[in-house]
Amino acid sequence: MPVTTDNASSGRRRAIVLALAGTPLAALGCALALGACGGTSSADIPPVERDAKVASANPVAVSPEPGTPDASPATQISFLGGPGTRVGSVTVKGSRSGSHSGVLRAYSTGTGESFIVSHPFQQGEHVTVHAQVVAGPDQGTVTTSFTIAHQYSPSQKQFPNNPGSSKDIQHYSSAPSLTPSTVRIYTHAKPGAASGDLFMAPYQGKGTPGPMITDQAGNLIWFHPLPSDEAATNFQVQQYEGQPVLTWWQGRILEVGFGQGEDVIYDDAYRQIARVRAGNGYHADLHEIRLTPEGTAWIDEFDPIRMNLAPLHGSSQGVLTDSVVQEIDVKTGLVMWEWHALGHVAVGESRHEVPKSVSPWDYVHVNSVDPGSHGDLLLSARSTWAMYDVDLHSGAIRWRLGGTHSSFHGSTGTRTYWQHDAEWQPGGLISVFDNGSTPPKEKQSRGLLLEPDTSTHTVVLRKQFTNPSRTLLATSQGNLLSLPGGNWLMGYGGLPDFTEYDSSGHVLLDGTLGKNVQDFRTYLAPWTGHPGGSPSVAVVHSGSGLSVSASWNGATEVASWRVLAGASPSSLTPVADAAAAGFQTTIAAATGGPYVQVQALDSSGAVLGTSAAVKA
Repeated sequence: MPVTTDNASSGRRRAIVLALAGTPLAALGCALALGACGGTSSADIPPVERDAKVASANPVAVSPEPGTPDASPATQISFLGGPGTRVGSVTVKGSRSGSHSGVLRAYSTGTGESFIVSHPFQQGEHVTVHAQVVAGPDQGTVTTSFTIAHQYSPSQKQFPNNPGSSKDIQHYSSAPSLTPSTVRIYTHAKPGAASGDLFMAPYQGKGTPGPMITDQAGNLIWFHPLPSDEAATNFQVQQYEGQPVLTWWQGRILEVGFGQGEDVIYDDAYRQIARVRAGNGYHADLHEIRLTPEGTAWIDEFDPIRMNLAPLHGSSQGVLTDSVVQEIDVKTGLVMWEWHALGHVAVGESRHEVPKSVSPWDYVHVNSVDPGSHGDLLLSARSTWAMYDVDLHSGAIRWRLGGTHSSFHGSTGTRTYWQHDAEWQPGGLISVFDNGSTPPKEKQSRGLLLEPDTSTHTVVLRKQFTNPSRTLLATSQGNLLSLPGGNWLMGYGGLPDFTEYDSSGHVLLDGTLGKNVQDFRTYLAPWTGHPGGSPSVAVVHSGSGLSVSASWNGATEVASWRVLAGASPSSLTPVADAAAAGFQTTIAAATGGPYVQVQALDSSGAVLGTSAAVKA
C-alpha cells in the first residue's frame, strides 16, 4: 500500500513511546538509536541504524533520545506524552559531574514536562536518567542515557554581502526608511492563477534585508526593514491560536553555512506576539519554523561538535556539524522533543566532501521539517541527497528516499540532488524542490511530486515542474508550495526567481527580485493587514499647487486617498481625492496649503486612518 499521511499534526498526538509499566526504556531506545548505549564518545564516529522496525507505541517519549551521541551540556530532560502526562521523581547523574538536581516545568499543552537541571553537564560525559511517569492509565519508570558533545564554537564571520545594483532598490518619498529590493514581473498573473499576495524575505544585494509582502504585480504592501547585519527567511502566513499570523526566522547567517537567530510571530496589526527560541543552549537555524494547531513550533538547529574525522580522511581534530530538530512549546519555551541526525544518519551517507582542515563539515544539513499524521516527521537533508521519514516514537528512521541507501527503487527522474523543502501532500505524496546543482547535476532546478510505496519499495514521479522559457538552476535554497486549485509556486532561492505553475506545468506567474538578491523561500497566500499608527505623507510644491504622496505600510484595505489642506493644522478641508495606486499614491492638489493631511479610505468611503498634518 502507498504511504498515507498528511500535514495535520493533531492526528499524530500523542501516542509517542518510550517504556513504561516495568519495560526498561534504555534497552528499547539504544537498540533503535545506536545499537549500544555505553561507551560512545562524541569525539568518535557513532554507529547508526538502517531502516528501523519501529516498536509499538507506549505513552511517553524522552529527549535527549536514548543513545544520543552529542547532547548539549545545557540540555533539559523532556518527557512528552498524551494529555495529563505527569512526571514524578527524577534522578539524573553525569559520569563526571555527578548527581543533578533540578525543577519540573509543565508544557502548556498539558502533554508532559521538562526537567531543568540546576547546573550544566560536562563535555564528553555519559548521563543516565530515571524518572517516574504517569501517562493516563499507564505509570512506571522511564530510563534513558546519552552522551554530552565536545562542543565547538564556529567563526561568527557572516557571509559577505554580494553587491547588487542600485537600480534594484525601491524608494518612496512618503516612507524613506523603506528600501527593499525591487520585484520584476516577467509573466503577469494569468487567468487561473491562485489569489493572494507574495511573501518574500530578500537579503544580499543592494536593498535593505527584511520580510516583505507584495501583490502579484510586484507592488509593495508591507516591508519590515532589518539591520544590515541581519537577515530574515521563511516569511509566511501561518495559524497561531486559531488566527492568521506572520512568521519568519531572523538572525545572522554565518559563513560556515547556517544561521543563528530566533523565530518571530506577528499578528495582523504587525505587532510581535511571540518569539520562538531554540532550547538546550542552541540557536534557531534559518531553515524551518512550522507552527502546529497545538501551539507548538517545529524548528531546526545546527550544532558543530569536535570529532575525529581521520577515518574519513579528514582531521583527527575535526569538526562535524550535526543537525538538530526540536519541537518547542511556544508559550513556555520548553523543549518538548529533540532529535539529532548523528544518532541516526551515518556519516557515510554524506555527499559533502570532508574538509582536510579544522573547519566544520556540514555532513547532513537538514533543511526542512514536516510532521505527518501517522506519528512521523519528514526531513530533507541537503548534504545526503535524501529525505527521511522519522518515527516520533523512537527517533528511528522508517525509510530513506534518495541518497546512497534509499529504501525505494525509483523510476526515471525521481533522484534529487542538494534538494530542499520536502513536504507531505494528500494521498501520501511528497513535494520537493530539487536544486540539481552545486555542482550541477541537472540542467534546471525542478519541482517534483513523488509517490513512494512502502509495500513495493518503489517511488514514482507524478509531476515535474521546470520553467519552459528561462533556464533557472538554483545553487542553494528554494521551495515548492502547493496552492489551491492544483497550482504550484516554486521559489528558486538563491537566484531568486519565483514561478507559479498550473497542474499541467503551464506558467501562470513569473518574476524575480533584484540583482544578487537571495530569498530562501517564496510563499503566496491571502492576507489582510491592519497596521497601527497612521498613514505617511510627503508634500512638495508642483507649479501652482502641491504634489502629495501618501502611503501606509501594511494596510491592505485602502481603496482611495483624500487630501486635506489649509492655512493651519486646525483649518484643513478636503481638496482632492484619488484611487489608491500601489504602495504609494501621488496626488496633484490645486492648493497652496501650506498644511496638508491625508486620509486613507476603504471601498465604502469610510476613513481607516489619518496622517499627521505636515507643512509643504
